[in-house]
Amino acid sequence: MTTADFIHRFQPAETRDAAALLLLHGTGGDENDLLPIGPMIAPGAALLSPRGKVLEGGMPRFFRRLAEGVFDHADVERRTEELADFTAAMRAQHDLPLPVAVGFSNGANIAAALLHLRPEVLGGAILFRAMVPLPYPPRADLSGKRVLIVSGAMDPIIPAENAAALADSLRSAGADVRHEILPTGHGLTRTDIDIAREWMQA
Repeated sequence: MTTADFIHRFQPAETRDAAALLLLHGTGGDENDLLPIGPMIAPGAALLSPRGKVLEGGMPRFFRRLAEGVFDHADVERRTEELADFTAAMRAQHDLPLPVAVGFSNGANIAAALLHLRPEVLGGAILFRAMVPLPYPPRADLSGKRVLIVSGAMDPIIPAENAAALADSLRSAGADVRHEILPTGHGLTRTDIDIAREWMQA
């Protein structure tokens, strides 16, 4: 596995003891999309931002889907393993602490899959507009890992019960989960960023 396996951007931390964020874009985004919000959430943190390898109508994603909200579960598992190996290699190359994944939509979904399938590569996760990535994930030990899920009450893509099921699944694996539901739709808002920054500082 080489770090060239994902097109990516890396920004080193401003101080030696700063956190690291793994930034995971949504459908149609790329490695630049979430770079501006990284410093808003964790000032001075190292930022690692890969581009999803799957193209859907020319739009980058992290894994295939068969329809809106219907995922190719075999591809989810394969792409999650690839991303986990990439993250581990970048950690070793740049001497990074365990990163906190910050994912939006499709990026949040693969971050949730990382927690289920390869929890050793993440220190925690901030999941904006996430849904259940795998119907029957393996039993992971997420003890000591903090997860923030921020959902939109008027999100036309993600049913409220799906986001709640994801929170329950992560809690049952031992994660310390905070699930916030905002009066908004699928897009990110300033309130999302404010909640994530406060959560990182806690």
